[in-house]
Amino acid sequence: MPLKEKKKPTRIIMKKILITGAAGFLGSHLCDRFIAEGFHVIGMDNLITGDLNNIAYLFPLEHFEFHHHDVTKFVHVSGKLDYILHFASPASPIDYLKIPIKTLKVGSLGTLNLLGLAKEKGARILVASTSEVYGDPLVHPQNEEYFGNVNPIGPRGVYDEAKRFMESITMAYHRHHGLDTRIVRIFNTYGPRMRLNDGRVVPAFMGQALRGEDLTVFGDGSQSRSFCYIDDQVEGIYRLLFSDYTNPVNIGNPHETTIKEFAEEIIALTGTKQKIIYKPLPQDDPTQRQPDITKAKEILGWEPKVHRTEGLKIVYDYFKSLSPEDLQKKEHRNFSTK
Repeated sequence: MPLKEKKKPTRIIMKKILITGAAGFLGSHLCDRFIAEGFHVIGMDNLITGDLNNIAYLFPLEHFEFHHHDVTKFVHVSGKLDYILHFASPASPIDYLKIPIKTLKVGSLGTLNLLGLAKEKGARILVASTSEVYGDPLVHPQNEEYFGNVNPIGPRGVYDEAKRFMESITMAYHRHHGLDTRIVRIFNTYGPRMRLNDGRVVPAFMGQALRGEDLTVFGDGSQSRSFCYIDDQVEGIYRLLFSDYTNPVNIGNPHETTIKEFAEEIIALTGTKQKIIYKPLPQDDPTQRQPDITKAKEILGWEPKVHRTEGLKIVYDYFKSLSPEDLQKKEHRNFSTK
């Protein structure tokens, strides 16, 4: 009888994805998601605002690698590459007001470098834009057809215009080169791994409450925000990446609250006795921020699931677990103003 040939083991070819800003708040959660989905993940970060502690537990994994690199310099990835998520950028006012030129460069040069890489590799690229492209909006809630009300020469313009340029050059590559692109406009997102000292309202209020400080509200507190929990945000981004839609899509939670109401909510959650103090509103700070998520619902079948009460409890427990040193930290150790 003829000998039976042994079957060769089937080799599973994993999809490979590059995630820039991988050590940041959003980027680290995206690394988690794509590892869980069976991808080979390449994380890239220059660690100006990111923290390796956010992804340290991924380092022993066979299908995770980390590149300490600044995407405003030439970006090289060996071998095939299927997807790119460009999330490298300062994202809080404290950060981008201290490093304005780096913020502009990562949105312009960094995006250009990654679009070039996507073109070379034939990869699909999703870029992380922001609700800040709407500026201080004159339309409420904000839909994707609204062009925005942005002051290009104001202090916040370094972030707003970097992201608006990012969208513009991404669409230019899509139209001119036929590049497979996606654009997500991210509204206020919160969750574990946020930096307490990054100036955004959720960690700012919780940090003040945990340190026994009064909660600082800028303006009269009537300005509104909408807060999306990190798991919902990641799910929306994941669905957008694998959709066929190439125009920008808002991903955020449409449930709106005023900053004063939110401060009172934090005081109730933490059981602290601090009072609310008021300071002048910064220049060009948006008075209203609420996403119209009609497109996300219709195109992606997505809407947020996590109620703010549930999400804030998780985040508060996370911040309570931080060391006293982290709780008191005022400055990010990697900041450079050059």
